[in-house]
Amino acid sequence: MMTMKKWLVFICLLSIFAVQFGQVAAAAPASGAARTYQTAFTESEASLSGAVSSKQKYFELMDYWNVDTVKINLDYQATQLAKELISSVTLSVNGHAFYSFRPVAADNGRQRLSVSAPKEWLKKGSNVLEITGYIRTVDNEICAPDDAPDHWLSLFTTSSIDVAYTNAELKAAINDFSHRFAGLDTVGAGQSVLTVPDNGDSAELEAAVYALSGFAKAKKNADKDIPLLPYRADVLEDKQAVVLVGLYDRLPEGIKGLLSKQDYNTKAVIQLVNKDTQPTLVVTSQNPKLLVHAGRFVANPSLMEQTDSDLKIVEESTDVTTPPVAYSTQVTFTETGDEVRGPGHREKSYFVSLPTNRSIADAGQITLDFRYAQNLDFNRSLVTVSINNIPIGSKKLTKEMANGDKAVFAIPSNAAVSGNFSVTVAFDLQMISAACTQNGNQTPWAFLTKDSMINFKTKDRTDMLFNNYPYPFLRDGVYNRVAVVLPEAKDDYTYRSVSNVFNLLGQYASGNTGDVRFYKDTAGSDELKDSNIIAIGTFIDNKLIQENNKNLYFKYDPKGEGILSNEKISIETEYGKRLGTLQLLASPFQAGNGFLAVTGARAENYYLASKLIANENAKWKVYGDGVFTDKDGSVSAYRFKKEAGEGDQSLVKDVLQRGDVLGFLVAFVLIAALAVLSLILLIRKHLKKRGGRDES
Repeated sequence: MMTMKKWLVFICLLSIFAVQFGQVAAAAPASGAARTYQTAFTESEASLSGAVSSKQKYFELMDYWNVDTVKINLDYQATQLAKELISSVTLSVNGHAFYSFRPVAADNGRQRLSVSAPKEWLKKGSNVLEITGYIRTVDNEICAPDDAPDHWLSLFTTSSIDVAYTNAELKAAINDFSHRFAGLDTVGAGQSVLTVPDNGDSAELEAAVYALSGFAKAKKNADKDIPLLPYRADVLEDKQAVVLVGLYDRLPEGIKGLLSKQDYNTKAVIQLVNKDTQPTLVVTSQNPKLLVHAGRFVANPSLMEQTDSDLKIVEESTDVTTPPVAYSTQVTFTETGDEVRGPGHREKSYFVSLPTNRSIADAGQITLDFRYAQNLDFNRSLVTVSINNIPIGSKKLTKEMANGDKAVFAIPSNAAVSGNFSVTVAFDLQMISAACTQNGNQTPWAFLTKDSMINFKTKDRTDMLFNNYPYPFLRDGVYNRVAVVLPEAKDDYTYRSVSNVFNLLGQYASGNTGDVRFYKDTAGSDELKDSNIIAIGTFIDNKLIQENNKNLYFKYDPKGEGILSNEKISIETEYGKRLGTLQLLASPFQAGNGFLAVTGARAENYYLASKLIANENAKWKVYGDGVFTDKDGSVSAYRFKKEAGEGDQSLVKDVLQRGDVLGFLVAFVLIAALAVLSLILLIRKHLKKRGGRDES
């Protein structure tokens, strides 16, 4: 019999063997296991205000879900004055009404309604649930105003859309795996992870962040991130989808044994393994350049979508480049025309794509071509245009122009529109004596034709401010010569900070052609001068941060143990040891390039700072050029760069950039000069004549 000591040795060896061979996690839950994915109806309490009003909520059904039920849970409270016999709420999904009820108006507050949506009206991908409230507070309320403040129904944050489903069996296909890896449920539950071999090589990290960018762009969870971590047993535990990016000779032996036989010096392989246990997509090559090339393949959504086998060979000649994204500055809102119908306020919204580093310059305009019903109250009916929910202009509707109207709205120079934005066209279609009569078939309408458009010019936003982030690291949708400088010794906080940064950058990236390079902290000017730098680490473990401490807005004390006070804020010594900071400065190596320091006295501190630029839900807290945070979630942002003379300089710059204005000014100056010259000549002539008369 084995002694206890031998048993312990055997168990330890078995554990090491399991880790080495990649069989380190429990099998993934069976495909047929029942699951539920919950979408909150609202992140903050919302209300339906007015006699007739509605709210919409979009929700996703993944293509690999076998949906059992979609249950709508409404937690609501109706005005205590509501007349239950004549008030109603109607639920619709994808435009199909399926349930109406009388809201309970008792004084006991919150009510709950649970009802299932008909499966026949659901679809894979995006679905929309609409709640329409018809709230009346007075019997026979024919002539009551529709916008009375006592007409309300509140929806609580606990309202949700619960999807009960089972997963379809995973196909032996890279595209099916990629859908699940970036899926709502997988990412939402933290069951996706992208990994590299321990102490990742620069080529491995570069390929990994390209792949991460592609998956970050594909995922639907705005507030959830895909972590990048070393390939270890504790990292892989309970994960349902794993991506491993690494040089072939650094892969675990167990993973190597599952891969196809190839010449890894001349080829890269993207292969799905462990399909029935812990599905793992391996991206590997012995050639660092080919590994990076394969990483760009993963970052190309079209190529990943088209790969329906479990193996893809990538060679140097393989075209992995995404097509350049064309950003038009003349965008039509609708190809066939859009109609709104019904009395009151009706809206149509349109999405316009623009790189994050671009903003609308002066002289932009929105042109509407439309027609509308002739039975309106033209004293109260109008059309309003808004950009990002900020009104820019309105026009009153008239009976004379009902069959063909046109409106042009200039985009204000102070609108500050940058990156992707929305344009909303709102019609207020008021009826004559509508409050006291039934409209019957005389439903008012308005139609927006295909000739409606927005026309604008753009200008680059080049200020090194978090207001313009992710510039300068992304430009026109691609990585802009990014250099990431990491400590020699990288812990999980370092990897998680890198993944936080590139989860958000990846969401903004629209192409895979830009460059991201990884360097040790010993990199110097020759390597970094042409790059926009992201330095992650502490004063102690990142030499680049230490050498540039004098340039930081939040400087370290001489020992690098904590952040010091500055002209913006006093920082207590012990508190300074617990802060993480984000600081966006000019590059110390070349003018025009940027330097982002993600730093703190401890690794966990700079990790907290990196979470502020991990997704859109946190990014709104970051502005100016210097930000700090602590473990309690307190965030403070400041602007250190001076703004002196900015108004005068920008005015001159804008005039010089506007050819039409510049031409007008030149013509005006010439005319003024000629007028002055003519006046001088006339005066001289008059004086000569007067002098001659005096002599006579």
